[in-house]
Amino acid sequence: MDSSQLLGITTFTYLFSTLLYVFIFIFKAEKNLGLAATLFTAGALIIQTVGIGLRWQESYQMGIGHAPLTNMYESVVFFAWTIIFIYLIIEWKFKTKIIGAFAVPFAAVAMMYASLSTNINKTINPLVPALQSNWLIAHVVTCFIGYAAFAVAAGLGLMYLLKYHFGSDSEKSVLSRLPDFKVIDDITHKTMVFGFLWLSAGIITGAIWANSAWGTYWSWDPKETWSLITWFVYAVTLHARYTRGWSGGRIAWLALLGFISVLFTYYGVNFLLSGLHSYGSS
Repeated sequence: MDSSQLLGITTFTYLFSTLLYVFIFIFKAEKNLGLAATLFTAGALIIQTVGIGLRWQESYQMGIGHAPLTNMYESVVFFAWTIIFIYLIIEWKFKTKIIGAFAVPFAAVAMMYASLSTNINKTINPLVPALQSNWLIAHVVTCFIGYAAFAVAAGLGLMYLLKYHFGSDSEKSVLSRLPDFKVIDDITHKTMVFGFLWLSAGIITGAIWANSAWGTYWSWDPKETWSLITWFVYAVTLHARYTRGWSGGRIAWLALLGFISVLFTYYGVNFLLSGLHSYGSS
């Protein structure tokens, strides 16, 4: 069994996990299906980890060994991996599985895109000169941990807004099963802080890498510019919370806005704007 088969299994398992978490949310079935949802999700993460490891090994067998983080396909797969890893930590720490109905779908959609899209290259190719650096893993890993945290924060923000605008005090209401506003807001904030720290590390490692590859720490490449825009969105959000006391709906909306910026930085720039990072769209 090769890496593509394992990653294909991962896609279907994340989809099944998504259905389980949604079922738990809608039908209040955490006691009956909660453990199964967690086990399926954790199992999929293990399968995906093995798949990523096999792809890494396959690159060495081809004589072009490098970490599987160098093109759009590989980065989407790793993006899904980090989302699930962060989500499982949150589930374990805060002891609530309903968040899975809003976080796991991001990973499922990412894997579906990686598996089914016809506009990205899924083959293992030699590294272009700019990617032949020891900073590759440090930069990509730090950025995507930040991106994944922001994806989960966006899911939490959506939870808050749905409960706020459409929730009901009636126990029969589906949205009444969501955690309390303070709990959602607290987890959203902590997740955004975590993501912000990792995105900051990603920008710093990227600047160091850029200097070694192109002789300059910053060149206002579209990818760099949008990374900075995204950084400022979250910096302003956290600053407003600490200095102005913003919370609740405002932070939830900013979590969604920030993730839109993340998606454009990650995906939109690669396909809509040309620049030094254009090789990542292949």
